[in-house]
Amino acid sequence: MARALLLAAAAFVLTLFVGAWWVRFARRHKLGKQIRLDGPQSHLTKMGTPTMGGVMIVGTVVVLTALVNVVDRWSILLPLAVLVSFAVLGGVDDWMTLTGSKSKTYGFTVRYKFWLMILVALVASLALYLPPPFGLDHEGLVQIPFVGQRDIGLFFIPIATLIIVGTANAVNLTDGLDSLAGWNLTLAFAAYGVMTFLAEPQLINLMGFCFTLVGACAAFLWFNAHPAQVFMGDLGSLALGATLAVVALQSQQWLLLPVVGIVFVVEALSVIIQTGYFKWTKWRFGEGRRVFRMAPLHHHFELLGWSQVQVTQRFVLIGTVAAMVGISLALIFTAPSAPIRAELPPASQVVEGQP
Repeated sequence: MARALLLAAAAFVLTLFVGAWWVRFARRHKLGKQIRLDGPQSHLTKMGTPTMGGVMIVGTVVVLTALVNVVDRWSILLPLAVLVSFAVLGGVDDWMTLTGSKSKTYGFTVRYKFWLMILVALVASLALYLPPPFGLDHEGLVQIPFVGQRDIGLFFIPIATLIIVGTANAVNLTDGLDSLAGWNLTLAFAAYGVMTFLAEPQLINLMGFCFTLVGACAAFLWFNAHPAQVFMGDLGSLALGATLAVVALQSQQWLLLPVVGIVFVVEALSVIIQTGYFKWTKWRFGEGRRVFRMAPLHHHFELLGWSQVQVTQRFVLIGTVAAMVGISLALIFTAPSAPIRAELPPASQVVEGQP
């Protein structure tokens, strides 16, 4: 744990330096965010704010992990590879937005990018499931609250693929307000860092990786605090969302991911509900109707009159409680089978001269 916390501190400091450089670089090269004209009017002031800030997190995590957390710890190569792969996909998508071009010369179409995400997620799922030297031999294992460890066999592969792609997109949808995605990612990685420490046996390498991400995400918040100097972009949100899913899968605690990442889940569900209901009512009544004033959910509360800071703080408070609940559930089925005696023996049993 001491080593993991030092990695978090090192990642924080390094990301601060990288972040300061990236903000200057992005401004100089006009890598400014394009804002939806149909979104909340208060967001129009963000037009031109530097984006692709996820590069400062990804770069720091890759460097520190390669230096101190990879040698003789080859299982960390999987989440690291997923982090880099999804960062490339998200970076291309960000570049498409910046150039304003839909040409394949500048990047992938939305459908092509989606299938590439599925492909990367499928490869990661196979790497988790298959035995060495092709994979990590997790054999489809999952920790089920109040039940224990179970093997779901080949069903693990499609489920893991869905979790990786779904979490990446859920984090991407949450990244719509200053600090919202960054805070909840920091909390989620910290929660899984604690879970890997509590696991039996302890997943020391994965714990160090989680806390490296905690430090990097926390430093990103330095620049992303309202009013944001830089946005995470798809480069950061897709990469960190997919990596969070892989960490949950490697720890075998992926059933707790919807609890720990409750904010991401609710944000994604709000979009699914809004889109599905609009299409159904348009087919049924000839006119599309909406459940929320705007999706994702954070925009709904903005249009109800909440300020951006209020929405972020309240969602982060929910995320904090959810992270604590997730850790407590993990404790339930990783606790030792024999109870620990905390009380002192009766005075009659104490022998003088003995401790």
